[in-house]
Amino acid sequence: MKILIVEDEKRLADALVQIFTKNKMTADTSYNGIDGLDNALSGIYDVIVLDIMLPGMNGIDVLRNLRKDGIKTPVILLTAKDEISDKVRGLDSGADDYLTKPFATEELLARVRALGRRSATELVCDDTLSYSDLSLELSTYTLSCKSNSVKLGLKEFSIMEMLLRNRERVLTKENLLVKIWGYDSDAEYNNVEVYISFLRKKLGYIKSNVSIKTLRGVGYSLETK
Repeated sequence: MKILIVEDEKRLADALVQIFTKNKMTADTSYNGIDGLDNALSGIYDVIVLDIMLPGMNGIDVLRNLRKDGIKTPVILLTAKDEISDKVRGLDSGADDYLTKPFATEELLARVRALGRRSATELVCDDTLSYSDLSLELSTYTLSCKSNSVKLGLKEFSIMEMLLRNRERVLTKENLLVKIWGYDSDAEYNNVEVYISFLRKKLGYIKSNVSIKTLRGVGYSLETK
């Protein structure tokens, strides 16, 4: 499971990274709301731990912008505020859970695991991702356009799934590399380029009007012809 921690108390954020790492999760940190929103919009995270009181942009505004942009990543709000009105405002803005500081480590881990399971269940229930004339069946790894279809390999499927979940948004090579190959992998950017090439050939094979656009020096996005 990959976690994004958006927390301006650096000591706490770094401690959370250690906690998640010890429990076989990976975690990235952002120390202000603007960077947190930018990282969260990548769509590469399974759960976001988000503080409310943040410099640059507060957590509620970060959350509202995420939901407005269609990012459905589960969010747990982590804050010192314990007023009922703050909890209601956070949940009404799109949060999935709420935990007040100080908190017990085991409770945080349990809540994060629960949100991760919920997210995974929702993905299984929504078995097909679609964009224009293109569809991807998540259970069979089948990419289809009208009556034409082709099976994808695991890496091809993972990249196409990310592109479809973030359609018309640019995904950087770094995001794809980290999410699909992992931090500890020896894979490099040219590995991403190779699989993008494979996917382009398969899009041509099934005669889809969807193509993978390259933004030179940045990354990739889907677009219609």
